[in-house]
Formats: sequence, structure tokens, C-alpha cells
Amino acid sequence: MIRPATPDDVSSLAAISLEVWLNTYIRDGVNAFFADYALAEFTAARFRDILARDTESIWVSENKVGIDGFLRMSSNSPAPTDPSSDLEIATLYVQPHHHGRGVGKRLLETGLQFCRDTGRTSTWLAVNAENERATAFYLANGFETVGQTHFRIGDQAYLNHVLRLRLDRSAIDQAR
Repeated sequence: MIRPATPDDVSSLAAISLEVWLNTYIRDGVNAFFADYALAEFTAARFRDILARDTESIWVSENKVGIDGFLRMSSNSPAPTDPSSDLEIATLYVQPHHHGRGVGKRLLETGLQFCRDTGRTSTWLAVNAENERATAFYLANGFETVGQTHFRIGDQAYLNHVLRLRLDRSAIDQAR
């Protein structure tokens, strides 16, 4: 079941974020630099603050046990390569053992419906250049690469691909 996140979900959102981020990016051992970032970034208090903003929307995928993934979209967040798109898919996280079960696809479809409902013609996201699985997922779902940016932690920069989905174009493609 996909539903909007509530304040009762903030600890689950933080826990899933820690699990997915560490599993995806920290493969060769945890050092203090990355641990400090993750523990400061992925907190219940931070998610409570995000949920309180009218420019943020979060939906969760919930199974019979609990939340297994979530999608966060940020309005008024212009793409670094094309400022005409201001709706960002800020986060799409699915617990690793739920990959391949359609959770990410259902969350993405929910976000794309939100785009349509708010009158937007496109959405964008940034994905780590080394995250081939996520990049392949987005490309298979109609996104196109439109540039590059960097994700920064302190003085470190990590190359990210900027991807965009044009909803007007995807509607034409689906009609073919």
C-alpha cells in the first residue's frame, strides 16, 4: 500500500534511510567521516522538519509489517542543468531485500501522478554516477540523462548524473 507519510513515520523513514544509504554507498567499511554524515543526516527530527514543509511531499510503501520504502519530492527545487524543472525526486529508497518486488515502481508512479496533479510537465533527480542499478531503473522508466552535478559531504564531491522525465513526452511515447 502506498500512502502519504505522517509524523508517526519519522523514525521508520530515518531507519530506512540509514539502511539504504549505508548499503548503497558504504561498501568497504565504515569510517567516521561517513558515519558522522549519516547519523546527522538521517534522523527522526530531520524527517519531522521535512514533513512540516509545504514544499515537501513524502509517500511510503507499507506492507503488513511496516514501511519498506519511500519517495520524497521537493517543490521549488530547480534542476542544476535545467531550471525550468522545479520538482525534484529528492529520495526514492527501498529496503534492499524488497528490490525487484515493484515497490520502487509503485512509489515512482505515485510521484509521477503528483507531477501531473500539480500541472508539472517534468521532474528531475540526481543519482550517484556509481549507482548503476538506480540509474538503470530510472532510464528504464523513461528518464533521460541531461547533465551532471556533484553531491557534497563536507569538502568531498561525488559525481551525480542529472536525470529528467518529461511527462508530456512520456505520454506521447506511451501512445505509440
